[in-house]
Amino acid sequence: MSLLQLLIVAAAFYVGCIHCQDFDGCSVNAYPPPENTQIKDVILNLDLAPKERWSHLVAPYKVQLTALIAQIKKLVSAKVLEIIDKSLEAIVFRLPQPYRDEIIGISTATEIELGEVVLYNIFYEIFTVCTSIVGQDKDGKLYHARNLDFGLFMGWDMKNNTWAISELLRPLIFNVLYQKQGKVVYKAVHFLGYVGIITGIKPGVFTLTVNERFALDGGYIGLIEWLLGMNKARWMGFLTRETFENANSFDDAKKALSDDQLIAPVYFILGGTKPGEGCVITRSRTKSLDVMSLDPPKGVWYVLETNYDHWKAPLFIDDRRTPANTCMKNTTQAGMGFKGLFNVLSTKPVLNKLTVYTALLQVDSGTMTTYRRSCHDPCWPW
Repeated sequence: MSLLQLLIVAAAFYVGCIHCQDFDGCSVNAYPPPENTQIKDVILNLDLAPKERWSHLVAPYKVQLTALIAQIKKLVSAKVLEIIDKSLEAIVFRLPQPYRDEIIGISTATEIELGEVVLYNIFYEIFTVCTSIVGQDKDGKLYHARNLDFGLFMGWDMKNNTWAISELLRPLIFNVLYQKQGKVVYKAVHFLGYVGIITGIKPGVFTLTVNERFALDGGYIGLIEWLLGMNKARWMGFLTRETFENANSFDDAKKALSDDQLIAPVYFILGGTKPGEGCVITRSRTKSLDVMSLDPPKGVWYVLETNYDHWKAPLFIDDRRTPANTCMKNTTQAGMGFKGLFNVLSTKPVLNKLTVYTALLQVDSGTMTTYRRSCHDPCWPW
């Protein structure tokens, strides 16, 4: 979504919601969340052929995936759908391996049309609204956490005060443990059917989350150019998965995420293992524009990113940054840890109607704990 599209639709929505986003204080007792909200771990065997890897995971969720894709098709740009329908074979066979065969395998296992599975995977390249934080405690230990907000302007249900896409996504969230020869090599939070990575951890090496970056040169433009063969941009979710496969240090990951041309502008929020290894990489579609890094000796013990360049003010109707920063400062470095981060990410409007999960990551222990979220009224819609 481009910034212009966001402004037009958001301005219309804002007319009836002048006081919806009032900040009423930091959450202090949200952690630990109820056990029944914790997301299940499942195993993906990388030693299997790509067409077979996802079958046992997606087949039981055929009905849920079909319903979600049907809703996506109602809401995605007609122009994008037209190009996808006309260019299906070219799209599928231009995808790099192993993702091409994984998507084909998901289509076969669920009996969902191949073009619709491709659309589902395209969807996450351009619609991820989030809050991500990397923080360092007083002992130099790094923590990484994120809210994944998804479904912006996608089917608002006036009766139930919910977003249709967000509601359909929640049952499809799983922690996927990627294994080789029976050993976990990295972990990622997935919506079943999507083969890229937007939240993950390589134990003992790095943690990574991805946030959408609103820009006039947005994801739709890059996507259409790629579909028409006008650029050789990388799909963000494929680049991140390859980074988990190949990068063996924070610096390796940082370099990999900074250089390649992308379909959509994004923020990469990266954490390492050593004190000071945490940053937000602000990406255009062609290059890294800025790196905001931890600098604990100078008092910068955390970095925080929503969906706006850190050197600019956030959109006036979507200021999650200010309350999140306020609550991080109230938490203090002494309170840095899963409890403090979860409380910050449970503070409205950081937590909102779009928030489908909160993930907590700690690189040294290899911990990735994810919780399904909801925001009860009164709650800001985004």
